[in-house]
Amino acid sequence: MAGKGMLLVALCYLLATVASVDRNNFKTCEQSSFCRRLRSLEPQTGEFEVLAQSLQQFKQYITLTLAHQRTKHEYTLKLACVKGGSSFHMQVDEKQPLSVRYRVQDALVQEPQYGPTKVESTSGTLIMVACGEGDGVKAAIQVAPFKVDFFQQGKLVVTANGKGMMRFEHLRHKPEPKADPDQAETEQKEGGEQPEPADEPPADDPGAWEENFKSHHDSKPKGPEGLALDFTFPQAKVLFGVPEHADTFALRHTATKGTDPYRLYNLDVFEYELNNGMALYGSVPVVYGHGETSTTGVFWLNAAETWVDVFSTNRDTDVVSSLVNLVSWNSQTEPPAANFISESGIMDVFVLLGPGPTDAFRQFTDLTGKGPLPQLYAIAYHQCRWNYNDERDVESVSAKFDEHDIPMDTMWLDIEYTDGKRYFTWDHHKFPHPVEMIRNLTELGRHLTIIIDPHIKRDGGYFFHNECTDRGLYVKNKDGGDYEGWCWPGAASYVDFFNPDARRHYADQYLLENFREQSETVGIWNDMNEPSVFNGPEVTMLKDNVHHGGLEHRDVHNLYGHMQLIATFDGLLRRGQGRLRPFILTRSHFAGSQRYAAVWTGDNMAEWGHLQASIKMCLSLSVAGISFCGADVGGFFGNPDGELFSRWYQTGAFQPFFRSHAHIDTKRREPWLFPEDVKLVIRDAIRKRYRLLPFWYTMFYEHERSGLPIMRPLLAHYPSDVNAFAIDHQFLLGDQLLVAPVLDQKQQRSRDVYFPVRADGQGDWWYDWDTHRKHTATGVEAIPCDSYKVPVFQRGGTILPTKERIRRASTLMRHDPYTLTVALDREGRAKGTLYIDDEQSYEYRRGHYLYLEFEFRDGVLSSRKIDTTATYQTDTWLERVIVVGLGKTPAAATLYTDASGAATGRLELE
Repeated sequence: MAGKGMLLVALCYLLATVASVDRNNFKTCEQSSFCRRLRSLEPQTGEFEVLAQSLQQFKQYITLTLAHQRTKHEYTLKLACVKGGSSFHMQVDEKQPLSVRYRVQDALVQEPQYGPTKVESTSGTLIMVACGEGDGVKAAIQVAPFKVDFFQQGKLVVTANGKGMMRFEHLRHKPEPKADPDQAETEQKEGGEQPEPADEPPADDPGAWEENFKSHHDSKPKGPEGLALDFTFPQAKVLFGVPEHADTFALRHTATKGTDPYRLYNLDVFEYELNNGMALYGSVPVVYGHGETSTTGVFWLNAAETWVDVFSTNRDTDVVSSLVNLVSWNSQTEPPAANFISESGIMDVFVLLGPGPTDAFRQFTDLTGKGPLPQLYAIAYHQCRWNYNDERDVESVSAKFDEHDIPMDTMWLDIEYTDGKRYFTWDHHKFPHPVEMIRNLTELGRHLTIIIDPHIKRDGGYFFHNECTDRGLYVKNKDGGDYEGWCWPGAASYVDFFNPDARRHYADQYLLENFREQSETVGIWNDMNEPSVFNGPEVTMLKDNVHHGGLEHRDVHNLYGHMQLIATFDGLLRRGQGRLRPFILTRSHFAGSQRYAAVWTGDNMAEWGHLQASIKMCLSLSVAGISFCGADVGGFFGNPDGELFSRWYQTGAFQPFFRSHAHIDTKRREPWLFPEDVKLVIRDAIRKRYRLLPFWYTMFYEHERSGLPIMRPLLAHYPSDVNAFAIDHQFLLGDQLLVAPVLDQKQQRSRDVYFPVRADGQGDWWYDWDTHRKHTATGVEAIPCDSYKVPVFQRGGTILPTKERIRRASTLMRHDPYTLTVALDREGRAKGTLYIDDEQSYEYRRGHYLYLEFEFRDGVLSSRKIDTTATYQTDTWLERVIVVGLGKTPAAATLYTDASGAATGRLELE
């Protein structure tokens, strides 16, 4: 996070939150009126029915009319097969709403592409729909009560409204108050006044037509407009997803009185608590259900405040939080389910039918987009704190990394670099020569990243504020004036990123002709973009604020930070004239944010529990499309001791985004400020990251191609191993590395590692990455750990590329040679890939790259180009090959290459 507030409100905010999060500042379900009204904890008979005669068939979708049985209010159901045949798109909206209900824009990578959608049969009770491109992909629409069963290869895998919890509050005129309350009471007793239908808010609900929270008032101009729909996963044992929460990877059972559902509402939460479903900085409304033979998902495309109740098969919450999870799943319990409850919008649902985990993950990123390949430096090590004081401080820290022989690629500046919290400016007392400072870092092979937040200081002497005011580019309050809140600058207004003119003007500020004191290599950090408003309800913006086109903020709240990313990415792309790949880090995020930025897990604490949470949170984000994830190494708040700090570095070195960051009130914690033994452990961890950069870079490229997560739960590749379902203290990188970092102060001598079981009942061979010792058994094994040890294992059957010459920055390693570690499986075989390009530009999208496959078989290591038309001239070469798992030591090795000696060839062992 960002800078020290000079105003009283900001100081009070810091003091109130620095001890721990104040839960009283944030709503519970009971305090959120729509959640209180629409939440159901027990199955019931649904009150919606299909009017079968309303069926209309089109080539790529069908429509039906739904009616509420009591109110007779009608809704339109649209059902379509997504192109590819393994997903359905279902939408429900009012047939004739009083006003248009909001449909989420800008989250999907493109408008959904549909394939053939056919009605196979109809009856008075059931309508069968099949996907023309799918293999046994069907939907069965039950007429009354309404529900939809989704089938994959003849197997029922998802049911919508199976618990009958569907709700849809139609827009209506506000009722006139009764002139005579006594008369109304008499009419009700005599039967003259009928009870409200199920979708009508109770007459005494104080939050239906307007709502108060603490001192804040929400005028609710459209009245109640909430909706809910439950989804059951008949083949699943465990549910996971719906980030962002500081909780276990496997979702806990929440459908109990006194327990809140998981909340999706982007909020600025200092020192967040662990092991609960409290809302945090981002919201990705996708949930997956996984069992031994099936993985499916539901993507609830809604950007309003949303609560998700989980009906879990295993209600022993201690099971999923234990260090080694060996679970006896009860097959006799009800299948798990999730109930989505949103404040406004429409029901816009994608049902992802798998059938495997990686199939479901790919189906989600096909919709929301893949993370683009970053520049190589962005996946190296970043050094940050709030704040580096001045130019001399920046230069000194950079020099100290060289002095202590610790690689580092990027220095970061928090908000104190600005002129009085005015973004796109510099404090010239502290930073009199910013361009020269940036150039000095660049000449060393390093980069600079600076923070720019969405709140704009209300100051008549600030050019950007004046421009936004004059052009009408700010978010408005309900009365049509520019909304004013409080954040780090004091009085601030907020750019309306839903306004195309505002996005363009904001993006223009990044151009070198406007923001001159930067360079095209500078990265950008978008923080406080939930948006954070210190004096707002729940530290955020009023829901009845108004965006461009008359959008209420309540409809788009969770999209606000995402829209800032779109503008920032556009600005950086044009700043680099379309050549350089932008680097952006964001705190707020939504589905699809992976197309623009990396994400970190916010204002964590220097505690072992928060170190453990970094894995759980990044696993949940990764399966929700956001692979470029990390946590503040060491914890943002507090002062870690040497053991916690070094163990956190060892964990962060194996997560996609690797940055150390700290609060302004913490002690300085650059590695050399710790005792020598701690510094050397940290140095070793960072250098391990740099050795593996070719592997990381290849994974990021393959993520852009496939959409599969980089950091993966064990169930991704061991889907039938029930003991692996809930494990969130170790993880996979691709399918090549198993990472089980030391996460507990008690694990000083050994660390229990779980080696998973394949579908055939056997285990893979795993080779210790440090010693090459082979592990062939499945189950839990205690791995000895000294202070340097990070238990990491390469899977037999894989080939891993590394670079062994560690330099001060990754940019200086471009032409260094590669080493291949060939880890053999039971059959004596292995495969692997390596991706090479210029590491910074978009030339790879024009065919300027090398994508190689290596294969070891029958004693021969061969290489070939995967994309034969792609070309890239490189000065690097293959320096060394390490083969582990051989039955005997080879007597000789012979190398054969093609005419160029560059991309293809083979190595024969004798």
